[in-house]
Amino acid sequence: MRARRKAVAVEPDIKKANLNRLRRIEGQVRGLHKMVEEERYCAEILVQVASVQEALRGVGRALMRNHLRHCATQALRSGSREQAEAMYDELLDLIYRHAR
Repeated sequence: MRARRKAVAVEPDIKKANLNRLRRIEGQVRGLHKMVEEERYCAEILVQVASVQEALRGVGRALMRNHLRHCATQALRSGSREQAEAMYDELLDLIYRHAR
């Protein structure tokens, strides 16, 4: 099992904004659930699904920016060559996953 790590730094404004976005997304998902239960028109549901996906992408971009600004920067500047290589691998993996 992989050890749990914490962020090197999380800017309070970014954390607050992400938590607000995630609460909004939770509400959107509950709304989607209700729309499906009520057998609403498929196109309406699909528009809402796209909205949730874009909101999640926004959270992902903010988290990636924080990760690059703090965690990755620290690993690349102060870490050993092995830590830097591990960070490069991690970043590539994140970029490929995030780009899907």
